[in-house]
Amino acid sequence: MADGLRTIHILTTDETLLAQGRAAVSALEGWEIGGVETVDKLLARPPVAGDVILIDKWLRGENVYEVCRRLTGRARCRTFVLAEHGNQAGAAIAHFCGASGLMKRPITASQLRDALTDHAGPRPPLPQDARESKASGPELPEDLLKDIATERPNASLVSALTDPETSLFNFAFLGYKLDEEFKRAQRFGEPLSCVMLGFEGQAETSVLSRLAGIILGASRDTDVLGRFDESSFLFLLPRTGPDGACVMAERVRSVAEETGLRDLIGDPLQISVGISCAPHPDIRRREDLYAKARENFFAARRAGGGVVTCG
Repeated sequence: MADGLRTIHILTTDETLLAQGRAAVSALEGWEIGGVETVDKLLARPPVAGDVILIDKWLRGENVYEVCRRLTGRARCRTFVLAEHGNQAGAAIAHFCGASGLMKRPITASQLRDALTDHAGPRPPLPQDARESKASGPELPEDLLKDIATERPNASLVSALTDPETSLFNFAFLGYKLDEEFKRAQRFGEPLSCVMLGFEGQAETSVLSRLAGIILGASRDTDVLGRFDESSFLFLLPRTGPDGACVMAERVRSVAEETGLRDLIGDPLQISVGISCAPHPDIRRREDLYAKARENFFAARRAGGGVVTCG
C-alpha cells in the first residue's frame, strides 16, 4: 500500500472486472486497487483495517458466500459481493454470510463512492471477537433475526435458501450448514449426525411435499433438513449420536410406508437411509461426514432399503 492510501482488494479471476475496478478507483481520492485470484493468496497477506474487499460472485473454483464466511474474523475490513443486476437475493445472503453488502456489476466510481460512504462507520464486532465472552455458539446476524421474527420475512432470502417443492433447505445452503455445524461440533466436543434418506425413481410434487411433512414431524427445531437432489434428502442432527439418528430415520421410514407414499409409476416408496456420525475415527473433515453418509445410503439402497449407519 502506498503511503496514505487505503486499498480496495478485488478477489477475481476476471481481467475485465479488474480493469473496471482500476478505472473506478482512479477517480477516488485516497484509494488504490489490488487484484488477487484466490482467497488463500489474499489471506497470505491479510488486508489491514480500513481496506475494502470486493469478491466476484463468479470467482472461478470458489463459492462466493463460503469465501465471505472464511474472511469473517480473519480480514478485519469491509467486504462486498460483486453480483449482476437483478440478483434479488444476493444482498440478504451476503449479509447472512458476514459481508457488508452487495455491489452491482459493472464497477463504477459513483457506485463505489456511495458504498464506501454508506459503510464508513465503525465495523460491527466480528463473531470471533465476541466469542470468547459467550458460552454459546455463533449467533445469527441481526438482519436475519429480524426477517425471521417478522410476519413477513424477506421473500427473496427464503426462496434462495429453500427448495420450492418441499420448502426444506436447498442443496447450496446444506453445504453452508454442513461446514458450520461440523465446526461447531468440533469446537464444543458434541456429536453430530449426518443422515441421507431417499428412494429410487421419481415422485410427484404432492408426494415430495407429504414426505417433507413427515420428515419435519420427526425432527427437532435444531435439526437442519434439506433436499439433496431429485429423490434424496440430507439432514444434519446436532448433539445427536448414531442411536438418536437411527430413531429419527426409522420413524420417517415407517410413517412413509404406513402413509402409502408411491412413486410416479405407482410403486411404494422404498426408503433407504445412510447415517454417519462424528466423532468417529474415520471422520476428520466435514467432507468425510457427508461421504460416509452417502456411502451408507447406497449400501442401504443395494440391500433393498432400510438403515445403514457407521459403527
